[in-house]
Amino acid sequence: MRDIDYIIVGGGTAGCILASRLTESGRHRVLLLETGGEPRSPFIRVPAGFGNLLRNRNYNWAYESEPHPDTRDRRIPIPSGRGLGGSGLINGMVYVRGQAEDYDGWAAKGADGWAWDDVEPWFRRVEDYDGPVAGPGPGRGRGGPFHLTQVRERFPIADAFLEAAAQDGARINEDYNLHQDGYGYYQVNQYRGKRWSPYEAWLKEARTRPNLEVWTGAHALGLTFDGTRCTGVRVERDGRELAMTARREVIVAAGSFRSPQLLEVSGIGSPDVLGAIGVPVRHALPGVGENYHDHYAIRMNWRLHGVRSLNECTRGPRLWAAVVQYFTRHTGILTLGPALCHGFVTAGAGSARPDTQFLFMHASYANAARRELDRLPGMTIGIIQQRPASAGHVHATSPDTRTRPAIQPRFLSAEEDRETLVSAMRIARRVVGQPALEPYVVTEMNPGPDAADDEGLLDFARDTGQTLYHPCGTCRIGGDGDPGAVVDPRLRVRGLDGLRVIDASVFPAITSGNIHAPVIMVAERGADMVLADAESGAPPRA
Repeated sequence: MRDIDYIIVGGGTAGCILASRLTESGRHRVLLLETGGEPRSPFIRVPAGFGNLLRNRNYNWAYESEPHPDTRDRRIPIPSGRGLGGSGLINGMVYVRGQAEDYDGWAAKGADGWAWDDVEPWFRRVEDYDGPVAGPGPGRGRGGPFHLTQVRERFPIADAFLEAAAQDGARINEDYNLHQDGYGYYQVNQYRGKRWSPYEAWLKEARTRPNLEVWTGAHALGLTFDGTRCTGVRVERDGRELAMTARREVIVAAGSFRSPQLLEVSGIGSPDVLGAIGVPVRHALPGVGENYHDHYAIRMNWRLHGVRSLNECTRGPRLWAAVVQYFTRHTGILTLGPALCHGFVTAGAGSARPDTQFLFMHASYANAARRELDRLPGMTIGIIQQRPASAGHVHATSPDTRTRPAIQPRFLSAEEDRETLVSAMRIARRVVGQPALEPYVVTEMNPGPDAADDEGLLDFARDTGQTLYHPCGTCRIGGDGDPGAVVDPRLRVRGLDGLRVIDASVFPAITSGNIHAPVIMVAERGADMVLADAESGAPPRA
């Protein structure tokens, strides 16, 4: 492909959206580079197939964290999507916009133009929500490219869980994406019982356009420059190294792990980090790879009786019946992801808004990291602190991007995170202790009755917690004079021309809940910024 205007590095959620939006007018020629392959697995469209994909290295980079004493020096598995569609192929499909205060906080940190009133229209623009019509206010989007629906399957134990939450004094909330609090059923990106991924929503149609070329199996080795201007990307494909040139911009959309790594191996980052891996400093930006945030999840579970759970329904004749039901009607348990019901609760001392998210499922895991279910009836409440103070970093360990970066989340390193998580575990116990669940609950399996005090609960969290794979923040937006900022509010890499980062890594702070929806919003807004700059004729510079 010749005369390329834009090169997009990374074919995940953001890359799919950018490739689609930048080629809509037909005026711009775009090359999309993706290390992984095509989304061919039959498990992708089946919502319950996410567990199989998490174990498949074709679709999961399968990273691990560096050991840290606050999580018992464990190497914690960190899934990250691989292939066209990225993490949108393997995630739990839960759609959470976040809270308005999250984005107002972004603006307060120097991300001008990213307050809630600025970003809310972009959520509506992408949505095709089939739920009830909202009351006063802008409400939800209809007719957008991203199909959304409330979880449709209903189960007695889930209904009992919501009744127990009401008995505990909580409200039942039909649409947490309009106001995030209370309990109810999750909203998921599905269409007619099938996963609706960013690939389906944006890239699939865009690939029919003559001004878009998509390369799979294309591994970005580094960025090329002419002075302070980024001119292109060095790529390895089919055993050959190629130098691809962009007339206007290179857009890095490789995610919160690979975006900072690509910048660093290209000489952009902290001089200390670059020196340690033997890369000459091209442009000093100490914030590259810093400010890494993720959601740390612990899973409390209970043994049940007198009611059926997912554990027994996924084996033997019941599983085969479920398979037949799904492929004939696209209903039943194979439409389920990892979370059925939500709870947004305030657990931290002095917190003025919900700071903790519950993810209820009528199932319990024998191995949570591998998504292997128990054989006897059980239920689980996953718990995450939504806005952790603990922050880590992601850095290249070699000048070769084929060497995995070092990922250090530093989970539970902040005292307020530990206190909030313990408080949330006590709230979960209180809800489960309500009369609505009493007929079904036999015993608490994990952490179990022996974890009666705060120390015991915290020990359980340290010993067993996993990431909910919501990495963000490692190339964050910031204002003038902010030494830790990597990109400006128009997502241009500071101090360089022709280079942007558009993906979850630009988040100034993690949002309240699953981050897929905010990533979609960032990519849509980022595409508009790129197009606006092209229309204005202004050089793409920071």
